Amino acid sequence: MTVASVLSIRAVSKSFGQRRALDRVTIEVARGEMIALIGPSGSGKSTLLRSITGLVPIDASPKADGEVGVIEAFGAVVQSKGRVSDKLRDVRIRIGFIFQQFNLVGRLSLFSNVALGSLGRIPFWRGLLGAWPMETQTAAMAALARVGVADYAAQRANTLSGGQQQRGAIARALVQKAKIILADEPVASLDPVSARKVMELLRDLNRTDGLTVLVTLHQVDYALRYCDRVVALKDGAKVYDGPASGLDKPKLIDIYGPEFEDVFWEGPPQ
Repeated sequence: MTVASVLSIRAVSKSFGQRRALDRVTIEVARGEMIALIGPSGSGKSTLLRSITGLVPIDASPKADGEVGVIEAFGAVVQSKGRVSDKLRDVRIRIGFIFQQFNLVGRLSLFSNVALGSLGRIPFWRGLLGAWPMETQTAAMAALARVGVADYAAQRANTLSGGQQQRGAIARALVQKAKIILADEPVASLDPVSARKVMELLRDLNRTDGLTVLVTLHQVDYALRYCDRVVALKDGAKVYDGPASGLDKPKLIDIYGPEFEDVFWEGPPQ
């Protein structure tokens, strides 16, 4: 793992029965990168993100060449040889995960949902009782203001729009003080305007705050517009890793199949 890397994925495989979801995937992520992870449905994108946080255990068996999958974050092992590290909790505190379906507690206020990001650093009973320390209260309101939904702090999460909830989920990661944000199809359930706002917010956090962002996307145009680097998976294997500007029409057709030309090709956004 190089000094500049904050995330290292080396020869990682994952099988579900006879199906190979990941096939010896290797990716090095440098501090401050914003990377789009693209590929057809079922290509392994979500599985890869979940394996980075230990939510999905990777395969243990070495391949013929002797390679055994290893995932490291911040220089610490997340999992290796199919075993999750006993230091995983310490690593997870610095990794924020943004889900497609927001994963907010609907009956709680948006403020309380965002304050939950501090649970890794405060006594559990405080979170259980909602007795948030002043530091958490201040951080939560600052995060809500940063993502543009402070006016909805007291509102129940399940009464908010999808875009507002997703921005709340990002605010929760800020309160968590995450250094890496993993976003799994964060705009798939949003209308185009809300989706653009969420992507612009992630890019601003990357460029202004220096957060490392790895985001899975079905929308290729968003990947080209908001991310400098793109990694593409197909049938669990990495088939492209390079600048967004290098993803031309033939490469995208190779990744998605000939039908891709029928549904989208306008070239990289200017």
